[in-house]
Amino acid sequence: VNYNGQFFGKANAKEMHFHFGELIAHAAKTRPLAAGTLIGSGTVSNEDPSVGSSCLVEKRMIEQIATGEQKTSYMKSGDTIHIEMLNEKGQSLFGAISQKVKQI
Repeated sequence: VNYNGQFFGKANAKEMHFHFGELIAHAAKTRPLAAGTLIGSGTVSNEDPSVGSSCLVEKRMIEQIATGEQKTSYMKSGDTIHIEMLNEKGQSLFGAISQKVKQI
């Protein structure tokens, strides 16, 4: 993830406490899942803080705990974000999302 052209974080899905198969299996225990059902996992927090964050709120809370204040602002008009998930070979898995925040 790049935020305003700067490295923000590199989520490591291998650090998830529950992998996607477990999330789907748990959801299927309590409700029928039809084709096309979406399962959300939330963001993946990294155990190693040097690889950054996946979420602005997570980063702000880490800052709050470490220093007593939140230094990272929420996104505002003009900010940009670029998100892409790569496999071990550096190939894009789902394509990239690049957006610029605009006030409407």
